[in-house]
Amino acid sequence: MPRKKVSTKKDELQELGLNEQTPREIVAELNKHIVGQEEAKKSVSIALRNRWRSRKLPEDMRDDVIPKNILMIGSTGVGKTEIARRLAKLVKAPFIKVEATKFTEVGYVGRDVESIIRDLMQISVRMVRQQKTEEVKEKATENANERLLDILVPEPKKSQNPLSKLFGGNGDSESDKDVDESSDTNKAGRDFVRKRLEKGKMEDEIIELEVSEHNKPMVGMFSGSSLESMGDNLQDMIGSIIPKRMKKRKVTVAAARKILEQEEAEKLIDMEEVAETAVKLTERSGIVFFDEIDKVATRGNVGGADVSREGVQRDILPIVEGSTVMTKYGPVKTDHILFIAAGAFHTAKPSDLIPELQGRFPIRVELKSLQKEDFEKILTEPQNALIKQYKELLKVEGLDLEFKPEAISRIAEMAYDVNEQSEDIGARRLHTLLEKLLEQVSFDAPDMVKEGKTEILVDADYVDERLKEIAKNRDLSQFIL
Repeated sequence: MPRKKVSTKKDELQELGLNEQTPREIVAELNKHIVGQEEAKKSVSIALRNRWRSRKLPEDMRDDVIPKNILMIGSTGVGKTEIARRLAKLVKAPFIKVEATKFTEVGYVGRDVESIIRDLMQISVRMVRQQKTEEVKEKATENANERLLDILVPEPKKSQNPLSKLFGGNGDSESDKDVDESSDTNKAGRDFVRKRLEKGKMEDEIIELEVSEHNKPMVGMFSGSSLESMGDNLQDMIGSIIPKRMKKRKVTVAAARKILEQEEAEKLIDMEEVAETAVKLTERSGIVFFDEIDKVATRGNVGGADVSREGVQRDILPIVEGSTVMTKYGPVKTDHILFIAAGAFHTAKPSDLIPELQGRFPIRVELKSLQKEDFEKILTEPQNALIKQYKELLKVEGLDLEFKPEAISRIAEMAYDVNEQSEDIGARRLHTLLEKLLEQVSFDAPDMVKEGKTEILVDADYVDERLKEIAKNRDLSQFIL
C-alpha cells in the first residue's frame, strides 16, 4: 500500500523561516533581549524584511535579488552574537554560528568550509522533521496506544492441528468455539484496559518492550576533514545494509508510549518530503554567522600564518558568493543564504580582508562599547536579565534576593571602570562581578534558610564590601580576568 502523505494547512516555508513582521516590530522584539546597538538591530531587521519582500516579487526577478550580507564590527560582549541568535529564533530559520578560526589551516588540520552548509542543512532537516512530527502527533499517539494494548492484552491465537485437513477431520468446531469465546473475553479485556489507559491509571506499570538498537557510527574517523561528506554517505550506506538489532527493555507504560509514538511518527513522515522542504528552507531562509572573522584577516603582503589566513578567506568566498554544495540530502545553493560576519578588529581592519570578500559584505555596522547606563539596563531590563536569573536561582533555595537601585548603579559603574582600565569584554564583565559579589551568599544559602534567614538585601555598602579589593586597586585586571 503506498504511503499516505499528511496534508498541511500552510506552506512549510510560510511556517518556517519567513515572517511578516515589519522592521520596527523586529527591533522591538530584539529590544526585549539586547540593550542598545540600535544601528545593528536596524540593519538586521531590514535584511530580514527584504527576504519577505523578495518572495513577493515576480519569479523572473526573484532569483536576482540576493540578501545583503552584514559585517558587524565591535568589541567582544557588546551583543554581536546575541543579535544574530535572537534574529534566527525570531523567524524560526535554520541558523548556525561558526568560528572562522576553525578553518585557519584548511588542508592541514582545519575543517572543510563546505561543512558549514552541511551542518546548516542538518539543522534545517531537524526543524522540518519536528514540524512534521507535530502534524502527525495525534495519529501517532493513536497508533501507539493500539500497540500498547497489543502488549498489555495480546490477541488470542487460533490453534489448529495441521494434519486434521489431511484426514478430513471436522474436530475443530469445539476449538473454534473456544476461540470465539476467548475473542469475546479479549475484546472486553481490551476495552477495560483502554479505559484505564485513557484515564492515566496505568502509567507507572512496568511492561517489556522490544526496541531497535541504534548502530554506532562507524566512520567517525572522517569527521573534521575534507572527507567528512564521504563519511556521511558511507555511514548511511552501511546503516541501510546492516539490519536493525532489536533488544527487549523493561519500561513504564508512560515511557513506552513515548518510544512508540516516536516510532509511529517516523512511519507517518515522508523523509523524502522532509529533505526536499529542508533544502528549500536552507536555500531561502538559512542564516550563517561567522564569528571572529577578523582573526583570518591579513595585514599587508607577509608570509607565515597569514598565508593560510588568506587561504581561508578564499575558501569562504565561493560559499558567500553563491555556489552549490553537495549534501546527503541533495545539492544546496548558497546564493540566498544570509551571511553575517562579526569581529572585534582590534589588530586588523575590515580593509585587511581580501577585496572580493569585502565586496560580499556591503552592509557594515559598528557596535558601540557599553557605557555605565547600558550596564544598568542589561542588569535589569531584558527578559533574561542577570539579576532576575540570580534571584530565581536563590529562590529555589527559599532565599529572597533584593537589589537596591544604588547597588545596581555601583555594579554598573565598576563594570565600566574595569573595562576601561583593562581588556574591554563588554557585558561579560557583569557575569564575573556578580559571581564575585554573590559567591558567599550562594555558598551559604541552604544553611541560611535552615537558620530562618530568608531575605538578603544588596545595597551599595554590600557591593563595596564584597568588591572592595577591586574598588581600591588601580590594577583591576589582576582581580577580574
